Amino acid sequence: MSKVIIKLGNDISTDDIYPGRFMATVLPTETPQFAFFDRTEFNAQLKTKAFPAGSIIVGGENFGCGSSREQACSTLKGYEVAVVAKSISRIFLQNSINLGLQVAICPGLEASEGDDLDITVDQVLNKTTGKVYDQVKLPAARKGIMDAGGLIPYTRARLMAKQP
Repeated sequence: MSKVIIKLGNDISTDDIYPGRFMATVLPTETPQFAFFDRTEFNAQLKTKAFPAGSIIVGGENFGCGSSREQACSTLKGYEVAVVAKSISRIFLQNSINLGLQVAICPGLEASEGDDLDITVDQVLNKTTGKVYDQVKLPAARKGIMDAGGLIPYTRARLMAKQP
């Protein structure tokens, strides 16, 4: 079970998540400091680690729209948060899978900041309201990559498993 730390609306762009003016900073160890930089209060809370790993960012439709910058995913992964949104842009979704950012697509989701959510393989349970919402199930390969921590750890594990 994890707590919703912020509820965002529709069309949250990668520029909102990781502003383009910081594109010179690309190392995953350095990008987190710029997460939601223009949302100063939330950015400050992230930087002071006010939220435990596994906390949830809730989004509306088209979360992660805009540019293809993977830093928008790595900046969130740096805080070990998860994203649950009604829909996620195609490129942001693939970048999230490749980098191991935990995401869930839940079209009917109703949740507020402070709600406790329990995310299973195919549902999201809002423990605060008692309502259950179906999740769009990712193909097994994509889910496996995300759960392994990203494409590199997934590939490494598969290669190591094939060695005698």
